[in-house]
Amino acid sequence: MTISQLKYILAVAKYQNFTRAAASCFVTQPTLSMQIQKLEEELAIKIFDRSKKPLKVTKIGEKIIEQAKSIVDESNRMQDIIEQEKGFVGGRFVVGIIPTIMPTLLPMFLKTFLKRYPKVKLEVLELTTQDIIQKLKDGHIDAAIAATPLEVDHIIEKPLYYEPFVGFVPENHRLFPVKSLKPEDLNLDDILLLEDGHCFSDNIINLCSAFRNNENNKVTVQAGNFQTLIALSKDDFGMTLLPYLNTLEMAESDTKYLRYFEKPEPARQVSLIYSKSQLKIQLIQALQETITAVIRGAISFYDVKLISALKKR
Repeated sequence: MTISQLKYILAVAKYQNFTRAAASCFVTQPTLSMQIQKLEEELAIKIFDRSKKPLKVTKIGEKIIEQAKSIVDESNRMQDIIEQEKGFVGGRFVVGIIPTIMPTLLPMFLKTFLKRYPKVKLEVLELTTQDIIQKLKDGHIDAAIAATPLEVDHIIEKPLYYEPFVGFVPENHRLFPVKSLKPEDLNLDDILLLEDGHCFSDNIINLCSAFRNNENNKVTVQAGNFQTLIALSKDDFGMTLLPYLNTLEMAESDTKYLRYFEKPEPARQVSLIYSKSQLKIQLIQALQETITAVIRGAISFYDVKLISALKKR
């Protein structure tokens, strides 16, 4: 039994296809198949049921793969320890980011991070929170950026920043004349939300539920992105709430619809998260430091925006 053989069965379990697994391991398909067959013969079991399309992992194979993952992780940890000792920050680094954070945060830190750490091969994936949790568990991504707390046993959460909510209120809405918002002003009935599956919607629902401002609504509209919510709001389908960073690049003509919350403003916690068994701690720390440095000024500018908005009205 070799580490390479264990890596091969993990690749096949991931891709459910020998050809794609071989490509991911940079070996030929016959080589990979032969090595897996040797391992199965050595263990006197079948790890994969090749009669299925796509192929399936057998029951005993599932246990073997789980153990193989632990062994491969531990072997990688030794290399990680050596790299940390040498102060090396590089290699492949796969990061997942939820859709309501990625468009605004990624452009803010990407160039800085790559300039500071040119030996890092960064791969960024847009994933839902549930996908992130599963891929962290399976070891398919190294870290992620998501709204927290998640309170998942196998995940460590390192808060990066707290992003305030900002109201986007059309002219015919009851709150348009209001200079600044309070959470108790909100009514879930006239707030446009992102579609189910976005944790930002859960934040808003929880915020409104806390003040019991819910009535029978006339229409329910859920959209897939904030641009759609803004367009619907401007067509008088209701107000919406936006993460603060989404308002920074907004067209000047649309800023008149923004309403900032009085202190303490409602906000979401955004964290860098990773598995408790994660190996690439030096890369995670580098990413955390980079994001914290670039985001601090942008978030702290919220107070200036609030004061400026109040003075204009």
